[in-house]
Formats: sequence, C-alpha cells, structure tokens
Amino acid sequence: MKALIVFGALLLSTPLYAAQLVLELGASTRTWQTEELLKHPDAQTVEIAEDVSYKKPMSYRAVPMTSLLTGIQPDDHLQAVALDGFAAEMPAAPLLNKSGARAWLAIEDPAKPWPSLGEGKSSAGPFYLVWTDPQAGRISPEQWPYAVANIKRLSAVAERFPALLPAPNLAKDDPINKGFELFQKNCLACHRLNGAGDAQFGPDLNIPFNPTEYFSGDFLKRYIRAPQGLRHWPQGKMPGFSAAVLPDSDLDLLVGYLKHMAGRKQPLAP
Repeated sequence: MKALIVFGALLLSTPLYAAQLVLELGASTRTWQTEELLKHPDAQTVEIAEDVSYKKPMSYRAVPMTSLLTGIQPDDHLQAVALDGFAAEMPAAPLLNKSGARAWLAIEDPAKPWPSLGEGKSSAGPFYLVWTDPQAGRISPEQWPYAVANIKRLSAVAERFPALLPAPNLAKDDPINKGFELFQKNCLACHRLNGAGDAQFGPDLNIPFNPTEYFSGDFLKRYIRAPQGLRHWPQGKMPGFSAAVLPDSDLDLLVGYLKHMAGRKQPLAP
C-alpha cells in the first residue's frame, strides 16, 4: 500500500505530456509531443494583444510555424484539423511569414494549463495556432484553429472538391470567383457546401437550402457580422466577422458566391 501511495504521489507531481501533434507535410510524417515542442530551440513567449478565442490579451509559449513546416513552399496548401472536426483550409504563404502577420503554434503546458473557453468547455489546447500582428495580413478568425491535432499538406480546395466551384464559364477575375476565395478562407473550416468539404462542424450551406434563400434583405450580412445578435443560444460557436477582417466589399463578394451556388446545387452522395 505504501508503494502505491508513493507511486501515486510521483504521478501527481510529474507533468503529463500526453498530447501530440501530427504533421503530414508530403513525403514524411512527423509527430511532435508536447514536451518536445515546449523544449524546441525556437520556442519563446509571445504576447497576443487580441486573442480570437479568449477575447482578451493572452501570453503563450509558442514555436514559429516557419520552424515546423519543413519543406513547405508558399504556393502549397495546408489543412489544420482540430479534435472537434474543425478543418481550417490555409494557404501556406501566410504561415511562412517572418514579419508582419506571423503564425505561431502555441503549446499548452500541462503544468500551467490555459483557462477554459467557457463554462463546461475545455481550453484552447493542447495546440493552438495564433498570430502576432494579424491585422497586417487581414487574418480571419477561421485561421486561428485551436485544439489542433493534425496539420497536413493537401492539394488545393478546387481540386479536391469540384462541387464547390462556380460556373466554369466565368472569368478568373469574376466577382463570383473572388467570393469563392473568401468562402474558402472564412467558411470552409466549419461548413460544407453541396456536401463537399472536410469540416464536420457546421451545417451544409447549400443543401437542402442556401442561406440566401431564407435570409431576406440584409439579414444574412448582419448574421455574418454578429451571429449571436440574430440567433442567440449558449451553444452558438460561429464567430462574428468584423469589417476589419471582412470589409463590406468582401462581404458582398462572399454573399454573391453563395447566391450563385444556390443555382448550382448537386445531389448528395447516398
């Protein structure tokens, strides 16, 4: 019995480093443990003035993403998958910045856990992608995935999910195609459309109905700006997109893409 008590005391006094992050960046796969990342030679303390998830200033032990994305090029495409099914589609270029808006992987130290994200919720750990000076790159809230479990290099969204594509006869610089780019950046992490996408978080935005079909007037834009202002419930998780992140002109393009896709519905696979 004495031996069991001593063993239990040792367990309680020793930090647990159970979490792991899997990086699938092409030819190789690398699994990082929490302890390894906290001891990474490039790890440092970063101060986040306006944390997207905690809605207040936060301080983290973090590693610059440039130190982890070995072999990744600016024109590559990455996907960060969270434990809850959130799947952020991210062009690699912003993640490789060494100035301006800069991406960091924040690591939760089990000996110093982060606060809960709300009543009955866990923290943003064990791994959280945060940004310093995000305004310099107009970084979207969807580019701050938390509870990240996996980051992988994939082909572009348009190649993987043709059901998301606007009509092929549109010019490359058509406003609808620009709206499609904004949809990928701001919506695809949580939502599918025509059943296409990897997210398992929010509802499909075209099947059975597109939001442009049931939001009248400017209510869809108001909803995107402040979801809880139109539909308030404790489980609501959709963030609001401020004009600093999604200017009015971009919001018009995004809604234009959704309206266009209402006429391009495709049956879901059985």
